[in-house]
Amino acid sequence: MTDPASVSRERPPMSKRMAKDTGKNRPGKAEWLVTIPSFAWLMLFFAIPALIVLLFTFHAKSANGGVGPWSLSTWRELVDPDYPAIVWKTLRVSFKVTLWCIVLALPCSYAIARMNKKWRGLVAGAIMLPFWTSFVVRVFAWKTMLHPEGWLQTCYHAWLHFKIWLLAWIPGVSAPAAQSANPEGCLLGLARCAIDNASTRILDSEAAVVLVSVYTFLPFAIMPIYTAAEKFDFSLMEAARDLGARSFYAFRKIFIPGIRQGIVSAVLMVFIPVIGSYVIPQMVGGKDCLLIGNKIFERAMGNRNIPHASALSVLMAISVLVPMGLAVWWKSRQTQRSRRRMEEDAVRRAERRDER
Repeated sequence: MTDPASVSRERPPMSKRMAKDTGKNRPGKAEWLVTIPSFAWLMLFFAIPALIVLLFTFHAKSANGGVGPWSLSTWRELVDPDYPAIVWKTLRVSFKVTLWCIVLALPCSYAIARMNKKWRGLVAGAIMLPFWTSFVVRVFAWKTMLHPEGWLQTCYHAWLHFKIWLLAWIPGVSAPAAQSANPEGCLLGLARCAIDNASTRILDSEAAVVLVSVYTFLPFAIMPIYTAAEKFDFSLMEAARDLGARSFYAFRKIFIPGIRQGIVSAVLMVFIPVIGSYVIPQMVGGKDCLLIGNKIFERAMGNRNIPHASALSVLMAISVLVPMGLAVWWKSRQTQRSRRRMEEDAVRRAERRDER
């Protein structure tokens, strides 16, 4: 009978076996041949146009609206003090939209993944149903609802009236909007409370851009998180509850880490399009919420300054690639940690078998 200890000693180390398995999974000639069309498509319609846009930034503006001679004047014009504020506002709006989309997508994806299988496809299809209509039509519908005489603005004003009236009854708490016009009038009823319509207007504000953007890009956050949640083992959460963990604690400590790959994909799928968004800020943001996409359109179509528009596009690409690179780095770091932990566990188990 063969001695188990001798068999385990003859077995090669775990690192060599994993390297051997990795070598077997390397792409062969057939895989490269299949990849060539996609690679050529990306080179022809993505890499080369991006390189052309980058080269345009090192040219001056032509008198006829084209591209002039080689010059660094375009980059010197980007020192305009207005641009850092526009870039910061673009990043701020993008972070707000991404955060709200993830916060809303997590419970929604969790609920869909816990549904019966015959209902999952129906609910997922209902989430994608708005994409059957035109994007511009949907944004225009939001513009109509957010109009100063629309029902959303009316409900918001009613809530402000109620809040001011309620605060006026609380001793020691002042209502600034009411005190500016008629402080004692609010005690007599809601109709006497004065509210500044200009400062409480939803349309043509950053809040309107965030609201409509969350509505538009929320499905892009739900679908990747739902895909990851569908593969999640929910028995882990049930075991945590059996051990005394509360539902929210199990959701936060077990479910969310278990679908982190889907969350990273959702963040990228929302954050990148929002940075380059143009239609939503143009239609519902007004002049007070112009993002970098609006400036690119203004320089390219209004001023016919192609080099300047190209420089702003490169600046926007950098603002996209930096968080994207950080996300990829974090993901690769987590993968390396998981792989290293698996290797250590495998070596530890092999050593225990050798000791036996």
